[in-house]
Amino acid sequence: MNLTLKIWRQKNAQDAGKIVDYSLTGVSPDMSFLEMLDVLNQQLIDKGEEPIAFDHDCREGICGTCSLYINGRAHGPDTKITACQLHMRSFKDGDTIYIEPWRAKAFPVIKDLIVDRTSFDRIQQAGGFISVNTSGNTQDANAIPIKKENADKAFDAATCIGCGACVASCKNSSAMLFVSAKVSQFALLPQGQVEATDRVLNMVKQMDEEGFGNCTNTGACEVECPKGISLENIARMNREYLKASLKA
Repeated sequence: MNLTLKIWRQKNAQDAGKIVDYSLTGVSPDMSFLEMLDVLNQQLIDKGEEPIAFDHDCREGICGTCSLYINGRAHGPDTKITACQLHMRSFKDGDTIYIEPWRAKAFPVIKDLIVDRTSFDRIQQAGGFISVNTSGNTQDANAIPIKKENADKAFDAATCIGCGACVASCKNSSAMLFVSAKVSQFALLPQGQVEATDRVLNMVKQMDEEGFGNCTNTGACEVECPKGISLENIARMNREYLKASLKA
C-alpha cells in the first residue's frame, strides 16, 4: 500500500503547530496503525529527521495511551478499538490519512501527537478510591452478597481505560463518560459506599476545575469509546450527584 499521511507536528506546548505531509510506500495491510508509524519514524531517523512523537505502551488495547485522532475519529474508522488495534487493512492503497492529537483545553499538546492527560489522574485522585481495607484482609467472595446485575454493571464501568476518546469525540470536550464510569464502579458496590457522597462531589468539582466542557447529550462518547462504556453511567452519576448535594 502507498499512503499519503498528513500528520500534526508541534515542537512543544508553545509552538503553533502545523500539518506536515509524508509519503509512505510498501505498507502491509497486516500492520497495525502504530507499526505503520514505526516504519515512518525509522525512515525519518535514517534521513536524519526528527521522528514523530506519539504515545503508546502495551499495544494490546488495554492501556489507553495511544490517543490518535485519525481521519476525524478517535482511534480511527473502526469501533470499540484503540489505535494499536487498528490495522492498515481498514484503509485502501492510495488513501490520504489525517493524524492529529486529541483536541481539548484540558488535554494540552506536549509534542506532536502526545497530549497531557494528567487531568484524568487528578480527577481519580479526587475520589476514585475506597477506604475499606482489602489488603491482607481477604474475605470469602460470598461474605458480602451483591446482586449479579450490580456486579456486572460495576465491572463494565471499571473496564474504562481512561484513554480520553470520549473527550476527543465530544464537541464540548466533556469528560462526563470517564468520570461517570469511575463513579459508577464504586457506587454499585457496598465497598464504595463509605466515600459515596464525597466521591461524586469531589470528582465532578475536579472535572470542572480541569476545564472540561458540559455533556452534549449526543452520545458520541459512547460510540467512540473503545470499551463501549454506556451512557447509563452518566445518568447514574447525575443521580449520585443530586443525592450527595442534598446530603451536603
